[in-house]
Amino acid sequence: MVYYKDEVCLIRTLEYADVEEIVREERAQGWDANDEKYLRRLHDQEKGKCISLVAEYGHAVAGYVNLYFHSPAGPFTSFGYPEIMDFGVLEKYRRHGIGTRLMDTVEEVGFQSNDIICIGVGLHSGYGSAQRMYVKRGYIPDGSGVWYQDRVCEPYGVCRNDDDLVLYFSKQKCFT
Repeated sequence: MVYYKDEVCLIRTLEYADVEEIVREERAQGWDANDEKYLRRLHDQEKGKCISLVAEYGHAVAGYVNLYFHSPAGPFTSFGYPEIMDFGVLEKYRRHGIGTRLMDTVEEVGFQSNDIICIGVGLHSGYGSAQRMYVKRGYIPDGSGVWYQDRVCEPYGVCRNDDDLVLYFSKQKCFT
């Protein structure tokens, strides 16, 4: 299914044929990538738990994002809010507006089912541009503090600054 299209960018549903290209490109930029995460997203999409989107730029996969219809972990699980997960734009395609188009699209879909959507973002420097983007887009921290390995990290608790160290944000739909 196509969600967005202009003269250079197409946003559509993730397909099995995309997985190999995404993993190859992530490895080329030095990431520890494998197909497991994307196959899990496709499986969850088939079960109706989420939608997984890819952005094409010049007919190549340039980015991706997932929207789970009910937050599967973190502070929002009991509220039934949709959660944006695994948002990324491949490095060679950054600074072309692809991330903005992906976020616009996934938020539009999320706000169709709820007035609040949420997202978790890693805290190490690799997530710096995403952290700034979410704040600029109106996301605010939920107030529960830092989470580590799917649990609140207690004050002075032990954690590691890896991908499992997360701060959760939410955004309310604007009614204009």
